[in-house]
Amino acid sequence: MASARKAEEALKKVPEITEVASDLEQGGLEAKLVINRKKAAQLGVKVRDISAALSNAFSQRQISTIYGERNQYKVVLEIPAERRREPGDLAGLFVPGAGGVQIPLRSIAAVEQSVATISIDHQGSYPAVTITYDLADGYKMEAALNAVERAVRGLNLPDNVRSDFAGDAKAFRENARNQLWLILAALIAVYLILGILYESLVHPLTIISTLPSSGLGALIALNWYDLELTLVAFIGIIMLIGIVKKNGIMMVDFAISAERSEGLPPRDAVYAAALKRFRPILMTTLAAICGALPLMLSTGPGSELRVPLGVTVVGGLILSQLLTLYTTPSIYLLMSRFTRSNEPSRMQKLMMQDGPSTAAA
Repeated sequence: MASARKAEEALKKVPEITEVASDLEQGGLEAKLVINRKKAAQLGVKVRDISAALSNAFSQRQISTIYGERNQYKVVLEIPAERRREPGDLAGLFVPGAGGVQIPLRSIAAVEQSVATISIDHQGSYPAVTITYDLADGYKMEAALNAVERAVRGLNLPDNVRSDFAGDAKAFRENARNQLWLILAALIAVYLILGILYESLVHPLTIISTLPSSGLGALIALNWYDLELTLVAFIGIIMLIGIVKKNGIMMVDFAISAERSEGLPPRDAVYAAALKRFRPILMTTLAAICGALPLMLSTGPGSELRVPLGVTVVGGLILSQLLTLYTTPSIYLLMSRFTRSNEPSRMQKLMMQDGPSTAAA
């Protein structure tokens, strides 16, 4: 409990947080029986005899059972009630000493009174103290949590005392830790679906290449509006993966179809795709931006949840729209080299259709 009070006083000096309080309630009276072990040894009094005397006097020890015709009656050993009211009554007991002589407990022990905690909470099987605080104005959650960790680490608490975050702080840390894995899982799912759709392992990478620019735009927009990457903003980034990849799908799908059906080279196919698909790409992007603007500009109750979502979507769509029209054709041409090197040429296809040569050696 002393470590908890020490940590609470240290956190009150951290500027990133405010309203620091704990559930450690003081004010309870506590009486301790301090044994003079040297004097007790001289009189032949053992500690276990002192413990047994206290147990007999105050713990309602059952010493016998009286059996009646119908009922059983438990016999409890205790001292009279008038001798169990004051802390000084502890020293009024007698304990056996050397030779069976009864020694007054007050001659070998003293009662010390102090202040103790009223209640002790537990986390599992261990006593725990919860320290609560609010985020100070002008500071972000990540900065506050780092400041709290530094303050607690600087206390050099004993090895048997452990500190950990709980509540919103713990949820924030867990979400930040799992965000990278969630994005990676979403990208793998998108890659597998596109690979099955186009029967290719290369061109899905061209479509996925449109996603980094959207994520960068979302982070720039959040930083511009001085917002944190909260769980709601992260949901917006996951939404961008589904919205932005349609730009690459429109362009790559047209280019692949032009290559396979019309026999166009990759450069001409992707150039035609950029011209033909520019209008639908621009229209769908503007429609998504207009749909997210009310979230971005919303005010009133609940706006703290809607604004990060709208800012993330709008920022990611704007930057991806500006960049993907130039980067996607370039990456398509780069990936087409790997595709063309792995696929047989048109002349090889014709030779395979004609069958093996019939000329005899």
